[in-house]
Amino acid sequence: MDHGESSYRRYLCGDEEAFAEIVKEYFDHLTFFIRRYVGDCAAAEDLAMDVFAWLIVHKKRYNFSVSLKTYLFMLGRSRALDYIRRRDKLPMMELSEIADISDQSPYPEEMLLLDERKQAIHSALAGLSEEMRLVVHMTYFEDMSADEVAKVLKKNRKQVYNLLYRAKNALRIALEKEGELI
Repeated sequence: MDHGESSYRRYLCGDEEAFAEIVKEYFDHLTFFIRRYVGDCAAAEDLAMDVFAWLIVHKKRYNFSVSLKTYLFMLGRSRALDYIRRRDKLPMMELSEIADISDQSPYPEEMLLLDERKQAIHSALAGLSEEMRLVVHMTYFEDMSADEVAKVLKKNRKQVYNLLYRAKNALRIALEKEGELI
């Protein structure tokens, strides 16, 4: 898998559809990744669009030394950190406060069990440090290699492996406390 490099080469040769393929392939993943930093879906989408706009304006900056996916995530991380530095602190509201969840809704038992398991996993992930959450997310949800994660987080491969090892152990302990089977 070339992680978008061939599409980007086609785009550089004038194929506009190739860029649309890149956006279609990576926009949602990049937005979700940026959202982990900024905590705001709308801001994450804006920042992801900014990354793609930057890629259009600065065509020759990408030199194919890393995969396009890694490069996009590096740009996204940079944009997210810049955004965090610039924004004023706004009061944040939990999704559970916003959502109007009715206790009277008839859920099948399977849905309840699945929801409980998801909640336990999200709770366990929330208990991890930000670096550990990012490493777990990029490794397992984005299928990025340790080298790609290391480039995005500006760490070496050994640090990424150590963070991943500690994260998995912390998740295992947290889920065992919740009574979830791993």
